[in-house]
Formats: sequence, C-alpha cells, structure tokens
Amino acid sequence: MAVNVFLFVPNIIDYFRVIFAFMSFYYMPHDHVKASILYLLSGFLDAFDGLAARMLNQGSRLGHMLDQLIDRITTMCLCGALCFFYPKYMLFFQFSMALDIFSHWIHVQSCMLAGKNSHKTIDLSGNFILRHYYHNRTILFVMCAANELFFCLLYLTYWTPGPILPLGPLSIGLWTLLLYLCAPLSFIKAGISGVHLVTACQNLAIIDVAEREAEERKKAG
Repeated sequence: MAVNVFLFVPNIIDYFRVIFAFMSFYYMPHDHVKASILYLLSGFLDAFDGLAARMLNQGSRLGHMLDQLIDRITTMCLCGALCFFYPKYMLFFQFSMALDIFSHWIHVQSCMLAGKNSHKTIDLSGNFILRHYYHNRTILFVMCAANELFFCLLYLTYWTPGPILPLGPLSIGLWTLLLYLCAPLSFIKAGISGVHLVTACQNLAIIDVAEREAEERKKAG
C-alpha cells in the first residue's frame, strides 16, 4: 500500500493550524475574544506537529515546508491586521514582516545549498548565536512563543488591557503586563533574524566562491 504523506498526523495538525488561523483572521475586525483564542490555538498546535513527526516517524519534506510556511504566513497576516489597528506603527510591522521572511528564506536556501537536511541543523563551527538558538529547544520555544504572544497581545490590548492587577499606583492590566514582558524577547528574536540574514548571506557568498574556484580548476584541468 502506498504511503499517503498528506494524511501523516503532523501534516493533519498543520491543516488544522491553517483552519484555526483563518477563522481567527475572520473574527479579528469585530470579535477580539474569538480571534485571540483561535489564533493562540493555531500557535499552540505548532508545538505538537514536530513532536508527532518524531514519535510516529512521520517526518516529511511536505511537513517541513508546511511548518515553515504556516509559521511565517500566520504571523504576517496578524501583522497585516496590526497595521490597520496601529496605523502610526505601520512601518514597524512592515519592517518586521520583511525581516522575518527575508532572513528565514535566505537561511533555508543557504542550508539546502550546503547540503543540510534542515535549517535547524547548525554545525558546531557555525554561528554561536544560531547554534545555541536552534540546538537548545527551551530557548527556541521560549523565543518563538514570546514573539507570537507579543504580536497577539498587541492585538488584544487594542481592545482591552485585560483584568486589572490591583497594585495601587502600579495597577496594570494583565494583557498589558504580559505584553511588556514579551516585548524584549520579541525584539531579541528580531535581532536573531538579523543574524540569520547576515550569516546566510555570508554562507551563500562562500558557496559562490567555492563554485567559481571549482569551475576555474575544471577549466584549467
């Protein structure tokens, strides 16, 4: 019986991620509660597709691509909505979207050209920051989760600061507090994306030089 990669459990999880994400986008203009719950549910499932792939031995190129693209698309769509809710900060959201897509695309392409099976496979001789970022699952999870929560909380706090924490003159809404806590981690992750971009461009340049040298040796021989 032929294997149906489309029905692999991790890929089915990714299909539901897309469904929940677009249900969230539908509610974003008028129902922040449903929109936030559905968006967070879509992001929450992201923690299980890779786990299911490893446990069930159902890793696939399709699943790898789905995971990457869904991560990017859902965040980009949320940032697009935030451009509407926070028009004064449109340039910030546009820069965030451009940096995220640009850096990850070049990084993935450079890894493929270098013969790596995954963009998360970083040689011990590679960049120190990226090596620890990808090899430490705790760091990777915290950074990615904080980044998603930052943008989601920006959306949520547009509607409400959340339950007020009674701290006297320092009283603050729960959603606002969480936003402030996630913001530094989100900015650090943006910096890591910048490192992605620079390192990937350097790796591509090395590959270009190696190919040119190989071509020159071939002509000389």
